[in-house]
Amino acid sequence: MEQSLSQMSLGYVPAQVLYAAAELGVADALGDGSRDYGSVAEETGTDPAALRRLLRALAGLGVVTQLDTERFSLTELGNRLRTDVPDSERDDIVLTTAPELWRAWGDLSAVVRTGAPALDPGTGLTAHEAMLRDPERAVKLRAGMAQAAREFASGVTEVYDFSQFRTVADFGGDEGTLIAAILRAVPGVQGVLYDQPDALDRARAVLGAAGVAERCEVVEGDLTKPVPAGADVFVLNNIVRDWDDVRATSLLRNCRAGMGPTDRLLLVETLMPPVLTPDESAAYGLTDLNNLVFTGGRERTADEYAALLDGAGFTLSSTVAVPVPTGMPDYHVIEGTPTT
Repeated sequence: MEQSLSQMSLGYVPAQVLYAAAELGVADALGDGSRDYGSVAEETGTDPAALRRLLRALAGLGVVTQLDTERFSLTELGNRLRTDVPDSERDDIVLTTAPELWRAWGDLSAVVRTGAPALDPGTGLTAHEAMLRDPERAVKLRAGMAQAAREFASGVTEVYDFSQFRTVADFGGDEGTLIAAILRAVPGVQGVLYDQPDALDRARAVLGAAGVAERCEVVEGDLTKPVPAGADVFVLNNIVRDWDDVRATSLLRNCRAGMGPTDRLLLVETLMPPVLTPDESAAYGLTDLNNLVFTGGRERTADEYAALLDGAGFTLSSTVAVPVPTGMPDYHVIEGTPTT
């Protein structure tokens, strides 16, 4: 049954119900069996009467089952709110409905008026910057990014020939998931991972676990400054989408400054279709809007990437689709060659 506009406008209610349940650890407290709401309230440090009302709302969402006036149990769907199950979605929900992002979406009208991301009035930070300043959320945010990279990293090595290069540099590579996959797939290649100091220890651990640490130099750096020369191919994975056109152009020019005429630039990004179907709007349109709200960035079409690259001294030479698991957005390797 098609929802009315009024029903759509209440979408924030179930989102906040799920966030509260995830943040309070309600599913972990319920566990495998059934429990009375009073004991769950004691374990979660919540008001019993208010928790009972939350549980009844969760029953309406199919997350729990109310067995009688006192007892509740998790459904199969609700089990994914637990932290101790393999298919847990708890951290995803905490991140997607985090207060920083929630406040930013609350300023959507102002964001659309100005074309600029919402900034916290106290700190002047975007929601993305604010979440990275929070130690607990930063860990979860980076873990989510790493998991996404693990799911398509092997696909990147399948569709693009890295054996043609001597040295691959991953700029903004965070904990090194993609560069580790490239080095494992192509034993003769050397690597460089270039990122902020807080990523480097995690990167060394990931590279070590992959058995490629001896072939990858880990370098502290800032992408807002010209990058060091020495690599044959420069890779930016899920980086450009977080930047508006002005800042993205500056970033790409910093890469161009460190490249020779035969070197290559690879952007691993999603490509937005020029015209969105209703199904694609959910996958691309809402994600694009979230990029604007969250970081000030944007999704781009192939033509928009061509224009962006042209403004930074590159020519878009190819785009290759990356095989990804079902349910993930489509990724492409977008190759740029320096303009002579």
